[in-house]
Amino acid sequence: MDNAIYVGLSRQMLLQRELDIVANNLANADTAGFKFESLIANADAVTTPTPGAAPTPVVFVAANGVARDYTQGSLTQTGAPLDIAIDGKGFFQVSTAAGPRYTRDGRFRLDATGRIVTQDGDPVQGEGGDIVLDPKKGPVAIAANGDVSQSGQNVGKLSVMTFDSLSALSKDGGNLLRNDSNLTAQPATGALLKQGMLEGSNVQPVSQITRLIEINRAYDAITSMMAQTGQLATSAVQRLGSVNPV
Repeated sequence: MDNAIYVGLSRQMLLQRELDIVANNLANADTAGFKFESLIANADAVTTPTPGAAPTPVVFVAANGVARDYTQGSLTQTGAPLDIAIDGKGFFQVSTAAGPRYTRDGRFRLDATGRIVTQDGDPVQGEGGDIVLDPKKGPVAIAANGDVSQSGQNVGKLSVMTFDSLSALSKDGGNLLRNDSNLTAQPATGALLKQGMLEGSNVQPVSQITRLIEINRAYDAITSMMAQTGQLATSAVQRLGSVNPV
């Protein structure tokens, strides 16, 4: 009976972790460039010794990481000159205090020095480093290949990078990704930049709400099972205690 409770508890811990992930997906359903995540679970067999009997394997469930779906979200017209969407594979490269980071979130702006930066103020990188604009030179134009120009004069080129394996990337907060591997970022080929547009999240709210309901129901069912198991154990002890000695 104890094993049933432990297995149920391991499943509830997994459901709590999945609940956090699904809730985060829903919270970012309107976040530009956000990528849907799902929990990867596996089953681990643990051999438990039983007095007077052969060891019995008990299967517990545990989290085995988080999978991220990099499918492109829909592109929406905004008209803002520093809203930029990537049509195709690749990431904008951002310079942060903790090192280079990568994002699909193209909601950019200018800082006090004229640099193109993210909403959090981190410089967006071009092929030669930071891209600096001069407001006196008029509107900025960003071509599909990343060339940035003002008044017909080229002032830089936005970098769009990718990796041989996207498993090299992990979430770093602020809609940024970091490279946790020894893989080197490479220029993305075939990606086109769309000025005045943003890529939306690829989260499907209806499916996530449905999954949220399923998680809550599963959690309640396991709670009920564990309660019944506890009651059976209590009942068994009470019956053993009520047996008259011979």
